[in-house]
Amino acid sequence: MYLSRFLSIHALWVTVSSVMQPYPLVWGHYDVCKTQIYTEEGKVWDYMACQPESTDMTKYLKVKLDPPDITCGDPPETFCAMGNPYMCNNECDASTPELAHPPELMFDFEGRHPSTFWQSATWKEYPKPLQVNITLSWSKTIELTDNIVITFESGRPDQMILEKSLDYGRTWQPYQYYATDCLDAFHMDPKSVKDLSQHTVLEIICTEEYSTGYMTNSKIIHFEIKDRFAFFAGPWLRNMASLYGQLDTTKKLRDFFTVTDLRIRLLRPAVGEIFVDELHLARYFYAISDIKVHGRCKCNLHATVCVYDNSKLTCECEHNTTGPDCGKCKKNYQGRPWSPGSYLPIPKGTANTCIPSISSIGTNVCDNELLHCQNGGTCHNNVRCLCPAAYTGILCEKLRCEEAGSCGSDSGQGAPPPGSPALLLLAAVLGTASPLLF
Repeated sequence: MYLSRFLSIHALWVTVSSVMQPYPLVWGHYDVCKTQIYTEEGKVWDYMACQPESTDMTKYLKVKLDPPDITCGDPPETFCAMGNPYMCNNECDASTPELAHPPELMFDFEGRHPSTFWQSATWKEYPKPLQVNITLSWSKTIELTDNIVITFESGRPDQMILEKSLDYGRTWQPYQYYATDCLDAFHMDPKSVKDLSQHTVLEIICTEEYSTGYMTNSKIIHFEIKDRFAFFAGPWLRNMASLYGQLDTTKKLRDFFTVTDLRIRLLRPAVGEIFVDELHLARYFYAISDIKVHGRCKCNLHATVCVYDNSKLTCECEHNTTGPDCGKCKKNYQGRPWSPGSYLPIPKGTANTCIPSISSIGTNVCDNELLHCQNGGTCHNNVRCLCPAAYTGILCEKLRCEEAGSCGSDSGQGAPPPGSPALLLLAAVLGTASPLLF
């Protein structure tokens, strides 16, 4: 009786859990770069693909506005309340903290009331276009892992373009177009992400889904990352192996979710009508209360830690790699060409470690665990043994006097006997036919 009740409760819990968790708690985080394991040969390092955790990347960005004087408040001006063009007693004044709306308020903590937000100057120079570029820069390659979300305090713009750069702002490509009328604004047929597929996921679309002016609950604009992931991983992102396989083998797909900079181009404010009300231009402006960008440092699956120091993000590289993105092999570890890690096979992936340039003697010259330096030598950075004065050789296995031909009975130094452990180990490492040749 108790067993059957327990099984019923367990089955109910499994069902409820599956409904309550639309996305898996763990996709294969790849949060460890190496671990020690025991084999028949003893203790060895097991290397695996690894990456930093996804986080809120707005903590690390720099923001730039163009034109630079587009923020309201200098000089002070009044603007109309949203949804009521005749209530124009709100003030923006950059010299008064309570009335200022600087750019950093797009990234501060939300949840306070009244909400904080950045705001542009009003459209007082109509019919000259009111246009603003908001550039978000990381000075580091990042990989997007969740939707980009922009929350407007004003109405959502009638026309907007989200752009990306992969070369630190030198060149730009469109990510998505937004308009109340895509055909009129950008000569594009309107689409949504739901109209895409695995084969068209990289298509740049114009959507009318997020450009509906003053309507209630219409403050948010999305760029849908997870919906695009779902074309490969399924609607609840449960088949991450499929997505990881595509990211591994399709550079264009991998690059699509990778950026160094984002640019929000605000081209026309929310009008809410067919014609601009020239008698109440103070009702037209842009105001953004929050921007969310979730992602991780791109470390090419060679690091789990990304350090923010001196206003700069840098990967703490493993697998004998180096560089801001772990994009090359360290000095003395160029025994084979550098390669990024691989997500597959799940769950550990493939590390593709860089190996020493002296590749004929194995992955490590020494490691103080399996390949020991002999005769009191110490291992330096896995590259060479630091030998005592009387010894030389890759593993400190030879007497220095042997090279000079001065070893003798009166020197106090004798050669190690044939078949000694030092010579046998060296022969095994170097692939020498017989230690008796030394």
